[in-house]
Amino acid sequence: MNEYNHVELWDRCLRFIKDNISESTYNTWFKPIVPLKFDGRALTIGVPSPFFREYLEDKFLDLLRATLYKEIGENAELMYHELTDKTNGISVDIPGSNRSTAIAPKAIKKGNEAPNPLNDLDPQLNPNYNFDTFIQGASNEFSRAVAETVAEHPAKTFNPLFIYGPSGVGKTHLINAIGTRIKENYPEKRVLYVSAHLFQVQYTDSVRTNNFNNFINFYQSIDVLIIDDVQEFAGKTQTQNTFFHIFNHLHQNGKQLVMTSDRSPAVLQGMEDRLLTRFKWGLVAELNKPDVDLRRNILRNKVHRDGLEIPEDVINYIAENVEESVRELEGIINSLLAQSILFKRDIDMSLAQHIVKKAVNIVNKKITIEDIVKVVCNHYDMDESSIHNKSRKREFVQARQIAMFLAKKYTDYSTAKIGLIIGGKDHATVLHACRCVENQVSVDKAFKAELNEIESQLKK
Repeated sequence: MNEYNHVELWDRCLRFIKDNISESTYNTWFKPIVPLKFDGRALTIGVPSPFFREYLEDKFLDLLRATLYKEIGENAELMYHELTDKTNGISVDIPGSNRSTAIAPKAIKKGNEAPNPLNDLDPQLNPNYNFDTFIQGASNEFSRAVAETVAEHPAKTFNPLFIYGPSGVGKTHLINAIGTRIKENYPEKRVLYVSAHLFQVQYTDSVRTNNFNNFINFYQSIDVLIIDDVQEFAGKTQTQNTFFHIFNHLHQNGKQLVMTSDRSPAVLQGMEDRLLTRFKWGLVAELNKPDVDLRRNILRNKVHRDGLEIPEDVINYIAENVEESVRELEGIINSLLAQSILFKRDIDMSLAQHIVKKAVNIVNKKITIEDIVKVVCNHYDMDESSIHNKSRKREFVQARQIAMFLAKKYTDYSTAKIGLIIGGKDHATVLHACRCVENQVSVDKAFKAELNEIESQLKK
């Protein structure tokens, strides 16, 4: 690589970044960046202000680290070029913080070099992701309680701990909180957070550079190994085989393992059965999408934490219309902040509506359980009474499960209330129905298309 292809390099970085954040966040914080120079090791990017640079390092440090490691390799560096005085054209180059250097864990050495002392290991944790900043609600209460138990007594309770849920619901935050609490309580323990993607890159590099034994020895020396997004191991047989042996070594020696995935082990495709079995040895906990009350509390917390002033009616509007994930909520707030700064205007309902409508599909009517039952029954050409009866015929069961899933997604009713209204079932039946629908969506494209069609009818 040379100094003339910095644009190509940054384009490759952007493709990876875009896959890991919301579109609104990407447009606000990465589109304005201009690649300026690459000297074979250090990439220099142009940013519009000191605030912009500080925000990038505060919010997207791990993403920048993983991106640079993937595209440049070991010892990559990031430099910022700030235009500090636009009138006089004064600019300044500022190096990225040491934490943004996209390096492999320091204890992975080449050749016959001695490993670093134990206390030299950087756990790669984000200190902002802790239990104090993790907002609790009905959708994450159980997973948080389990995570705190593991953090207080690593390798003594649930080992491994496997947390799954859709993108943006707080999995990465929760497992970082586990690692941070363990380091506070047991500073002598070797804790490491690593994404499955970075683990894969490190493994590949260790084979290519004849450092595979050092790679294995390093990971077998960890006391608490936290792996994010293990679904990325799917289809990578050699990586799975290597992780299997690391997993066995750590587990047999009383070391804690924590993993996340976007799907439960039961529906993970492309994974070896022996790994899936081990994923279920300890405890499997689910993180659901936040309900409206939790979304409201998350927004209030972020507004307070960032020192912003946003009217309560704006917070309520965002909470009621941005439903998919915590990441999407934060992206909306980031966009509001950026628009407010750029155009020197207050954050009000008009600005919020403009940004939210561009970022998400707004459901203009209030959807009720009665609406859902009617649309589902019309789609399957059955009487509405069919959903409420106790028949175990496959078509009735599936329709009932879809209705429960959509009721949980589009209404604020509790699972107990949903079950009571739809067929007089209990909350456990509703949770089981939602899992069945989610699992089938992940493996059956025809069913997913059918569900999308029902949802589009529901929103008309």
